[in-house]
Amino acid sequence: MYKTILIATDGSELAQKGVAHGLELAKGLGATAIFVTVSEPFPTLAWGGAMAGYVAADELTNYQENARKYAREMLDKCKAEADAKGIGAKTLHIENRTPAEAILEVAAAEACDLIVMASHGRRGLGRLVLGSQTAEVVSLTQIPVLVVR
Repeated sequence: MYKTILIATDGSELAQKGVAHGLELAKGLGATAIFVTVSEPFPTLAWGGAMAGYVAADELTNYQENARKYAREMLDKCKAEADAKGIGAKTLHIENRTPAEAILEVAAAEACDLIVMASHGRRGLGRLVLGSQTAEVVSLTQIPVLVVR
């Protein structure tokens, strides 16, 4: 049924539930797992003055280094969990993208036939104000999405 399962994670406790569900599904189906985490673009700095460029460059470098380190640690943990269950797995860290955009692109590029991701399940104004990467993925993809809460 499903041969390649994309499992999106941001390292949160809720996302870990998605990882666990995705792994159990992959194990049961003999599918491959592709773990994806996304680092969003560095926020634009609106500082003025002659030092603004230097501060921004330093902050950007710090942001990128921290994002890469966090992603590597998180994805290594996911890969270890897959290995322990005998599941073939690949990890990808996508930088400078919105999560929904990156998830959709990876799903297409890797020929995934299922996306597994977590959602906080916000509704109404909370969803509008906070946005929902999960809702965006669900609304824009042509492949099935398993949403874990």
